[in-house]
Amino acid sequence: MAPTDDASAADRHLPVLLQRCVDLLAPALQEPGSVLVDCTLGMGGHTEAVLEQVPTARVIGIDRDPQALRLASARLARFGERFTPVHAVYDEIADVVADAGLDGVQGVLMDLGVSSLQLDEAERGFAYAQDAPLDMRMDQTAGLTAADVLNTYEEREIARVLREYGEERFAARIARAIVRRREQRPWERTGELAELVRASIPAATRKTGGNPSKRTFQGLRIEVNGELEVLERAVPAAIEALAVGGRLVVESYHSLEDRIVKRAIQRGTTSSAPPGLPVEPETHRPYLEPLTRGAEEADAVELERNPRAASVRLRAAARLRPTPDHLRPAAAAPARPGRSTSRTTARPGTRPTTRPTARPSTRTNPEERR
Repeated sequence: MAPTDDASAADRHLPVLLQRCVDLLAPALQEPGSVLVDCTLGMGGHTEAVLEQVPTARVIGIDRDPQALRLASARLARFGERFTPVHAVYDEIADVVADAGLDGVQGVLMDLGVSSLQLDEAERGFAYAQDAPLDMRMDQTAGLTAADVLNTYEEREIARVLREYGEERFAARIARAIVRRREQRPWERTGELAELVRASIPAATRKTGGNPSKRTFQGLRIEVNGELEVLERAVPAAIEALAVGGRLVVESYHSLEDRIVKRAIQRGTTSSAPPGLPVEPETHRPYLEPLTRGAEEADAVELERNPRAASVRLRAAARLRPTPDHLRPAAAAPARPGRSTSRTTARPGTRPTTRPTARPSTRTNPEERR
């Protein structure tokens, strides 16, 4: 039976590396009025821990999923005005911070991956083990569904999605079967897709690697929500939102996500001066300091408590100084057709208002949860 809004967020959510995230963020949140932006609020577990353990901190919680915002807001209502929920996609962080009247924030947290709420409710269509409508949208109020992708994309585009985003070896074969099947009747259900994928993959390959549908479902979800496009914009934007001394903490669950995060942090922690200069110019010195040695993984204790943490990779950095002008990120790209999003800010006890924006929508791995 699918969970409902009556089930509390705390009962439905086990945050990954919870204490480690709080410990990394807390030193930057000690001044009264310090602000953390939780870019992927989900069920509010990380935000709750920060508000409990760091009494000087306020949190702005961003999520594209209205249901998640409702559940997290109920969970965090006891903190009053220390918590502000915002309906947005997290690459809109610059606008969210500006709307709050802030020039910069002291902390940014990103816990990537699909949320507990989205995984546990079969009707959302994220789980390949349960038959449901082919939706997969994190924000069900806007954008293409997975069925739209399967029923309208050309065969080569479906293959690209499965190959690039799902890292599926048999992408071309599966895409061919998908197009052949839709000529008979349109795609509507996840169960039908899972059966087709299983039949399209050689029997010898199906014996290892878990459910053969997981890569196809992952690729579709990333395409539907524009996850990697959003992340490419969101990490540099999050760094720019940090005040000097502020800290960024990111939890990734897939190599494609982690690669984007690693690249953005390395850009800030590495000198941009040409090799061989006798003196490094001030403008080319690193503007970030790494707080982790590479990517941290879950230890045995964490894995025993929460097996879904098996693929987490955590990276963190602190801002040393403003970003040099020649390294500032370019303006965001325009929205892709078929995708839209909206930003809503609501303080506890108020009725939210929604403002359309021009930015695209979009989180990874059906087997991971925040």
